[in-house]
Amino acid sequence: MADEASNIVAFPGAEGESKASPSGKGPITMRSDLVEKASEIIPEPPRLINLVSARVKQLNMGRTPLVETDHRMGAADIALTEIIEKKIQVDETAEE
Repeated sequence: MADEASNIVAFPGAEGESKASPSGKGPITMRSDLVEKASEIIPEPPRLINLVSARVKQLNMGRTPLVETDHRMGAADIALTEIIEKKIQVDETAEE
């Protein structure tokens, strides 16, 4: 179990909020191995952050996950898994 704790990365909220999640219950955390795998699919960090942030917001508002989940997965882990399994992606047409 101690090994799992070293596999967690704090994820700052939007607009520089580094201490609280969108729900205000603390920092968003995610597994570093999922971040690395998702970075292979979306190599540009700003795009990856924006996609994860948007999906976390949707999940926190009640949207259904598109992947199998378990009780240990937070919204960020679910979003990263959805990216890895190519269930969600950046909408290139919405870009400026």
